[in-house]
Amino acid sequence: MASLGCAVLRLRQSMIARTARPLRFGVVGLFNTALGLGLIFGAKAFLGLGDLAANLLGYGLGLVSSFVLNRSWTFRHEGRAAAAFWRFGLAFVAAYVLNLITVFGLRDAAAMNSYLAQGCGVITYTVSFYLMSVSYVFPAQPAQPRESEAPTNTFNE
Repeated sequence: MASLGCAVLRLRQSMIARTARPLRFGVVGLFNTALGLGLIFGAKAFLGLGDLAANLLGYGLGLVSSFVLNRSWTFRHEGRAAAAFWRFGLAFVAAYVLNLITVFGLRDAAAMNSYLAQGCGVITYTVSFYLMSVSYVFPAQPAQPRESEAPTNTFNE
């Protein structure tokens, strides 16, 4: 009976984790959007940077922040940080390319209003980046057996 209770508890925790992780990913995204825009506007207004330099600064620091927060909070990844950082960069580029394909495809091939196409592009970017983050950037680490669960020698020698 105790094992059934443990199984139910593990199932409940798994369901909560599956719901919480996409929400945390969204919170990190909203935070990074505010951070990036704040840096861009601040760099233009107070540092006198042009659009390109301010944009590079805002996006660059936003991406680093996104990596750190997603690795530590959203996915609780404990693998090698440097390898995950490169995978994160590749996933970002892939998601951005999918965003552009969506925007220009809908705008040009489907004659969709460009504002609506941009909205669809954001959805494509977010969903694809999340899925790549789950499966490629921050893959789940195999669980290590606890010391109390480690196999023991039951043979009498």
